[in-house]
Amino acid sequence: MTVYVPRHFSAEDPATLRAFVEANAFGMLVTHQDGETMVSHIPFVVDSDGAGALVLHGHVARANPHWKTLEASRPLVIFSGPHGYISPTWYEKHPSVPTWNYTVVHAHGAARLVDAAALERTLGRLSAHYESGNPEPWRMESLDRDYTDTMMRAIVGFEIAVDRLEGKFKLSQNRIPADQRRVISALESRGESALAAMMRKACFPDGAETP
Repeated sequence: MTVYVPRHFSAEDPATLRAFVEANAFGMLVTHQDGETMVSHIPFVVDSDGAGALVLHGHVARANPHWKTLEASRPLVIFSGPHGYISPTWYEKHPSVPTWNYTVVHAHGAARLVDAAALERTLGRLSAHYESGNPEPWRMESLDRDYTDTMMRAIVGFEIAVDRLEGKFKLSQNRIPADQRRVISALESRGESALAAMMRKACFPDGAETP
């Protein structure tokens, strides 16, 4: 399984792709087995193995049969970032048509199920990461051990050793600089600053955005 990526929308720098995955770590887990496609939407912990290769840690409900397909298939995880509608009225060059700018990274690899100790470590890292901004962060250690064990029996942990990343950042790179500037300005005026920032980085990497 692959994704269509025109040359001007291709993102290939490993550090850029990893940073994108870390910043957008709620992913779509996809497997295909025996003619059936299964999809789960889950948060991931992003890590590296001893050689620096990307590893994704996640979990699903035990009642979700998706986990039974992981080791026998080759999972794909889709990470989506900022996206938005682009109006042709924003362009200087005409005629033009509407389009959609978006950012996405596809991670491919082999999965394996993990034991209870590894699953608990993943849960602890996951909650610590997303609780870090709270004035009084919740901690797994605050739970009664019996309750924790009961809840953990209801889920299945896994990890995916990523061996291929595909990035597609469709950010008006195929438009003239004047159009790119106008789109960035329009997005910022609509409050879509994250998409505008990614456009600015893709279209004007040297910072020369002004004519």
